[in-house]
Amino acid sequence: MKDYSKELKDLILTTIKEGASDLHITAGRHPTIRVSGTLIPLLKSSVLSAEDTEGLILSMLDEKNRKALKEQKEFDFSYSFEDKSRFRVNAFTQRGYLGAALRLVSNKAKTVKELNLPDILADFAQKEQGFFLVVGPIGHGKSTTLASMIETINHASAKHIMTIEDPMEYLFVQDKSIIDQREVRTDTADFKTALRSMFRQDINVAMVGEMRDVETISTAVTAAETGHLILSSLHTNNAAQTVDRIIDSFPSDQQNQIRVQLASVLLGIFSQRLVPRISGGRIPAYELLISTPAVRTLIREGRAHEIDTVIETNYEIGMVSLNRSLAALVRGGEITMKDAVSHSLNPKGLEALV
Repeated sequence: MKDYSKELKDLILTTIKEGASDLHITAGRHPTIRVSGTLIPLLKSSVLSAEDTEGLILSMLDEKNRKALKEQKEFDFSYSFEDKSRFRVNAFTQRGYLGAALRLVSNKAKTVKELNLPDILADFAQKEQGFFLVVGPIGHGKSTTLASMIETINHASAKHIMTIEDPMEYLFVQDKSIIDQREVRTDTADFKTALRSMFRQDINVAMVGEMRDVETISTAVTAAETGHLILSSLHTNNAAQTVDRIIDSFPSDQQNQIRVQLASVLLGIFSQRLVPRISGGRIPAYELLISTPAVRTLIREGRAHEIDTVIETNYEIGMVSLNRSLAALVRGGEITMKDAVSHSLNPKGLEALV
C-alpha cells in the first residue's frame, strides 16, 4: 500500500524547491507545477491514477472535511506543511475522479514595496473608512495585495482588524493592531454572517476575501457607510466592469439605491495582472481608479462605461490605466511587448503608448 502522506511531502518539497506557485494533482497526468506562469510536468514522478489522486488529496483532510468534499464535490481549504509552508487548496471532482490545485502562500505577508506595488495602496490602507476593491483574474495576486495592505495597517496603526477568508492564507503576526482571522466553515458559517457580526465586535477594518453574493456586498457597503474600512476582492477585469458587476448583482428595484451607496463609500478600485518578467518571476501591471466627484457622479448616474476615459485623463492625480502601466514596464525593460499585448484589454491602444 502506498504511503500517500510521504508522496505528498515529496511533491510539496519539489514545489517549494523549484520556486513554483502552484501544484496540480490530476488523474491521468504527471503531477504538474506552475513556475513563473508556465506549467511544468514533474516527469520523474509517475502518472497519477485515480487512486493516487484520491490518496494524495484525502491525506490532507480530516474526516469532517473528507465528508464535506464527498457531499459537495469540491472543497476549499488551507493546508499547513510542517509549519514551514501553507497552501490554499481547491479539491474537486472531474470525470468522477478527484483532483486538486494547491497554491503556495507565504506564511508572512509581503509589503507593498516588496510586491512592486504602487505606494498609494499604503495610503488607501490608512483611510479611516470606505470601500476599496482589488480585482483581476484568478491567480493574479489579489489576496497577496490585500494581505500587504493589512500588514501596512498592522505596523502603522492601533486598529482592530478582522479578516474573513475562504480559506485562510496568510497568518498575520499582530504588531500595533489586533488582528482576528476568521475562516469560513471553521470559524464562521459564511462571509455575510461574519460581516454582520463585526458591528458588535468594535472592528475598525475588515478584509473580506471575496464579494460572493448580494448580501455580502450590501453588508460591506453598509459597514463602509458606518465608519469602517472594508477591503475586498472581485473576479473582474477592470474598474468599469467591477462597478457594473456590483450594481447588476442586485434586483432592478434596488439598483438605484446601491448606486448611490457605492458612489458615497467607494475609495478606489485596483485591477492587477501578474506578467512574466524578463529577469524571471512575475511583476504586477495594474489599473487604478481613484474615487473623485466625477467618478461618483458616473456611478450614481449609471455611466460606468465612461470610467475608462476618466482614468486616462486623470493620470496627474494618480489614476493609472492598465495600458499605461504595461507600457511603462515595457519601456523599463521589465516585460516583453508580446506579454504586454497578451495582458492588455486594448492592444491597439497599448501600441500607441510604447
